[in-house]
Amino acid sequence: MERVDMMLEPARAFLFQIGAFLPRLGLALLILLVGFLIAKATRFAIEKGLRAVNFHIVTQRSGMDNFLQRGGAEFDTTRLFGVLVYWVVILAALIVAFNGMGLTYVTELLGRVMIFVPRVVVALLILAFGTYFARFVGQAVITYCHGIGVRDADALGRLARYAILVFVVMIALDELNIGGAFLANAFLIVLGGLVLAMALAFGLGGREWAAARLESWWPSDRVDDEPRVAAHGRPDTAATVPNKGTARSASRLRQ
Repeated sequence: MERVDMMLEPARAFLFQIGAFLPRLGLALLILLVGFLIAKATRFAIEKGLRAVNFHIVTQRSGMDNFLQRGGAEFDTTRLFGVLVYWVVILAALIVAFNGMGLTYVTELLGRVMIFVPRVVVALLILAFGTYFARFVGQAVITYCHGIGVRDADALGRLARYAILVFVVMIALDELNIGGAFLANAFLIVLGGLVLAMALAFGLGGREWAAARLESWWPSDRVDDEPRVAAHGRPDTAATVPNKGTARSASRLRQ
């Protein structure tokens, strides 16, 4: 009998562990079900709230929706925010469920992923408003340059827009901790190289082109052949009437 009890002891311990684990599993499944319902409701509320404040208009005008559609996505930026918030709630429910089951390693991994998802949301917000602001500045530069008669207004507007976009992308990547100091140093090196190349081009071989371009942008209103005006307001006869000595020397040379 004692031998039978010793053989059945591992089975009893296993059944005891199963009996202690089943309530935890049921509680975890209940938490996941509640988290799923909360995630669906939160996603619906986020999408409706963003569309109510016309956030989708900002993303359309900034070009982010067009970028997603070119990449093959069947949703816009507003729906992307809803999906991200949905997965944040799901990850929170998974963390609570696995923590209740005693799976600490899985909980730590999901915790790291959950910390990264809000950064993605902030980076998308930076890109949305930054690209919209870049487009607004580009259009403002084009309108102003057309108003003052600059011929290359479109090129200047695109240059201003792309310059702002570069800074916006760098800020978004810094928020995601991607690149960091490497991207900043690379951007400074490229910017310094471009400035040096432009300076050399203008200083060595592009002086005439730069003068012509500046003259086309800001034409001078001064006419050199007009008679000079003296300080008292009368024409300066010394600048318009030739000297008598100069006339006599010219007549002697003719003879």
